[in-house]
Amino acid sequence: MRHVKTAIGLVLTAVMLFPVYWMINVSFTRDQDMRKSPPNWFPVNGTLEGYRAVLDQQLPYLGVSLVVGLGTVALTLLLAAPAAYSLAKLRPRGGGALSFVLLIAQMIPGIIMAMGFYAIFLSTGVLNTVPGLIVADSTLAVPFAVLILTTFMSGIPEELLQAARTDGAGVVRTFVSIVLPVSRNSIITVSLFAFLWAWSDFIFASTLDQGGDHQPITLGIYHYIGNNNQEWNAIMATAVIASIPATILLVVAQRYVAAGVTAGAVKD
Repeated sequence: MRHVKTAIGLVLTAVMLFPVYWMINVSFTRDQDMRKSPPNWFPVNGTLEGYRAVLDQQLPYLGVSLVVGLGTVALTLLLAAPAAYSLAKLRPRGGGALSFVLLIAQMIPGIIMAMGFYAIFLSTGVLNTVPGLIVADSTLAVPFAVLILTTFMSGIPEELLQAARTDGAGVVRTFVSIVLPVSRNSIITVSLFAFLWAWSDFIFASTLDQGGDHQPITLGIYHYIGNNNQEWNAIMATAVIASIPATILLVVAQRYVAAGVTAGAVKD
């Protein structure tokens, strides 16, 4: 029975990973072999033209995506961590209603938020700018981050905070010196998700930064798609390169993510 379950698991894993394999395969395939029937299951007579196009044309887009991703992480933590601490430990009036609003905010379709931001950014002069894109992407990450961090911080023992207050620490010092270090796993979790959301965003980028001088990699890939021609090996090569940072982050941070997501789920 165990062997059957293992075999089923391997088959399901292969099915889920097949699009990734096909993306890599196509990234090495020549243009004249794209429409070959049946297709080559391996990159026969492979080419590196797609990856040369990435190095020649896509590095600025990758740089912008990196700046937007890191900026989104910084802004998300700057807003979400104090808000979560307040909801979890200071318990302000209306905290329950605020938590409900944050939950509802995650259900709003991205295109609706993008259109609202378009009108606001157009009137404030931040349309087609990197800071505007950072602010927009943060609206997706902040509600999630507040909910995750609030759940974790609620589980921090009151005795620990009381000991800090007894030693003369105020609210801010307790937050910086005690709460943030203890909340490392959940902070890494929300940082990772915030970065990945900003890195893979297309709706906000195409709506709010379509005409900007600095565009993220999702728009860089989109430039390869025309009305009469699609440079599929360049598209897939760019997708492969763009997937590397996310893959590395997931591998490095997976144990922190597992601990951060489940934090607060079980009471002692």
